[in-house]
Amino acid sequence: MTVLASYLRTLAEVTARAEASDGGGTPLALDQAIATAIAWAVETHERGNKLIIIGNGGSAGIASHSAIDYCKNGGLRAMAFNDGAALTCLGNDYGFEHVFAKQIEFHGRAGDLLVAISSSGRSANILNAVTFARANGIRALTLSGFTADNPLRSAGELNLYLPSGEYGFVELGHQTLLHAIVDLKLGWLPAHKER
Repeated sequence: MTVLASYLRTLAEVTARAEASDGGGTPLALDQAIATAIAWAVETHERGNKLIIIGNGGSAGIASHSAIDYCKNGGLRAMAFNDGAALTCLGNDYGFEHVFAKQIEFHGRAGDLLVAISSSGRSANILNAVTFARANGIRALTLSGFTADNPLRSAGELNLYLPSGEYGFVELGHQTLLHAIVDLKLGWLPAHKER
């Protein structure tokens, strides 16, 4: 097996080993968790609410990509809170650990759905955003990786965890799971033919 083939196999294995749990830490089957995420996203949109997607660095890129896909392809109201001016203004005025919570305070409302992405699961600004959201009637779906005891892994009502310490595998796994939510919402099946 070539190094590239081994890399691709490892990526597929890490993603397939994703673990899911509810807000109480009870393990869920991954299929059940993704079905719940789809149902929550649809319910959120149908109530006139929105998905708010947040992350830092590579996870911010995933947040932007997902927000566009969810709107354009999935027909779901979604936005990413990673505008540079907003982040630097709020970071300067309130501290970087509050840049997402403040935006949720300004723009979120009860009934929205927060999708919080952090490879390490330890980013203070992501954790603070989840805490603020849940305290204000906004459900939280979290995606984390690295160590199994990371605090984000148990912070949301629904939590997806990638068992890897490598950024690339965790980030690509998160992107895959978020794509699965919108693709399965649109009815993708194994027999689906590529366009």
